[in-house]
Amino acid sequence: MRQLLEVGNVTLSGATLVPANATLGVLLAALLLGAAAVAGWFHLDPHPHKSRAREILVAGFRAAVQLAVVSVVIAWAVKSVRGLLVFLVVMFVVAVRTAGRRVTDNHTWWLTAAPIAAGVVPVVAALLVTGLVPLKGVALIPVTGILIGGALTVTVLAGRRALDELSQRRGEVEAAMALGLSNRDARMEIARPAASDALLPGLDQTRTVGLVTLPGAFVGMLLGGAGPVRAGAVQLFVLIALMAVQAIAVAVTLELVARHHLYRPAPDVHTGSPRKARKFLKVPTPSRPRE
Repeated sequence: MRQLLEVGNVTLSGATLVPANATLGVLLAALLLGAAAVAGWFHLDPHPHKSRAREILVAGFRAAVQLAVVSVVIAWAVKSVRGLLVFLVVMFVVAVRTAGRRVTDNHTWWLTAAPIAAGVVPVVAALLVTGLVPLKGVALIPVTGILIGGALTVTVLAGRRALDELSQRRGEVEAAMALGLSNRDARMEIARPAASDALLPGLDQTRTVGLVTLPGAFVGMLLGGAGPVRAGAVQLFVLIALMAVQAIAVAVTLELVARHHLYRPAPDVHTGSPRKARKFLKVPTPSRPRE
């Protein structure tokens, strides 16, 4: 039987809220092209060699393809524990790769696995141990996906903000070390305020839930036939769990940056490019003028 939700005199269902038809496809294409056009028109690019408009188009196309593939894969993953574990590992690996490459382009990118795992694993383990979430793909995959996505976001924000701050305020780090602080403590003092801003989106989402937006888990539960109290309890759990995951992820990311484990190559004074590329460049030695 189709699960329905009555709001006033209007009856909603998952099948009629956003119908999958040609109209939806045309609207999605128009919105995607509009977003790319705005990014291109206003030159929302980080530098001349990177096009945000192109990234928007590629991201939209990838999302469509990936969701089509994932919808098929999930049907297999939910049928066995082995398939479930493989799917979760793939989610984690993709998150680490994405976060790492956003933070730095050197070999330390893989260390972003630490903050993501440190935040997600304890929370998921607690849910399994207490029995609140069963070891079944239909329940564990969406919950773990939400938590991994939240950890990915704050890891990228905290890592980029911390490293940008250290690069721009290098002199203050050296001054703090001259006053007796260790390298780790000096870098921590400069990077901490900027990295902590990564928690603001999650905090604002939690503060304004129900007033500004109705999050997906809440609406999805209602459309699935759950009562408002149960739907609210599930959404509250998601928000609180996300804050815990994100706080841990930011703390671990900040520690990795402060200890100089996660870093970016220093720019070359001659070329302005990372020093790791210097070995491929032959900088000629200026000849002495003839006397």
